[in-house]
Amino acid sequence: MIHLRSITLRTPPAERAARFPFAVPAIAALLGTRLDLTTPVTLLVGENGSGKSTLLEALAVAIGSITVGTEDVGRDPSLDAVRPLADHLKLIWNQKTKRGFFLRAEDFFGYAQRMQRTLQEYQAEVRRIQADEGLTRTQKGLAQLPYGREVAAMQQRYGAGLDTISHGESFLRLFQARFVPHGVYILDEPEAPLSPMRQLALLALIKQGVAEQDAQFIIATHSPILLAAPQSTIYTLSANGLAPIAYDEIEHVRFTRDFLNNPASYVRHL
Repeated sequence: MIHLRSITLRTPPAERAARFPFAVPAIAALLGTRLDLTTPVTLLVGENGSGKSTLLEALAVAIGSITVGTEDVGRDPSLDAVRPLADHLKLIWNQKTKRGFFLRAEDFFGYAQRMQRTLQEYQAEVRRIQADEGLTRTQKGLAQLPYGREVAAMQQRYGAGLDTISHGESFLRLFQARFVPHGVYILDEPEAPLSPMRQLALLALIKQGVAEQDAQFIIATHSPILLAAPQSTIYTLSANGLAPIAYDEIEHVRFTRDFLNNPASYVRHL
């Protein structure tokens, strides 16, 4: 389902228009136009510095997305630079929702560590209550009940712990655990911790989310695998602005295909 229908940029104050993030060509291109989200999956592709992350971060702030990271969008200092942009984004919804989440690949380790610390704190509190000789058995049971429920819920969701398995495995497990119906998922380069096979597994989860959970995805990626997502529209961001592009016309796709067909022709020129 398409929850978020379109994004437009309100005209910023003159003193800000020539500064980051409004001066990024792909961001500036939103002025006087509208970015229509016509398919359940919207993919953003472009070189580093083209504005993909800037747009996604501002969008997450504008929506008030749940963040898979160390801080929520309202307090995360790494998002301070894009808050003025978020304030000038106009979002048109078919069905407004804050379900789903915002995920930057670089935030994943911090999130996993935070979840593990929280689990350990709950477990330590249960042990403290159990060791308290001043409490009756009934009192201990009642006192540790909320902590026990949280521990059980976290273990059911994440298993032994996100930091006890490989980065790619834990990334996919987290995505599965946090997946809810009718969500908008904003993902910034989610392929970073994933092998090609794991990227294909993520692609399958995205396809399943669209088909079975009415999910909408907005993804910035360099991955030719993720760029092949069904029911998607691809936009390229560059110094020329922002424009739709076909899969076979994407430079990342053509370069990867050419390299795999003849790697020696590239390697010998290094």
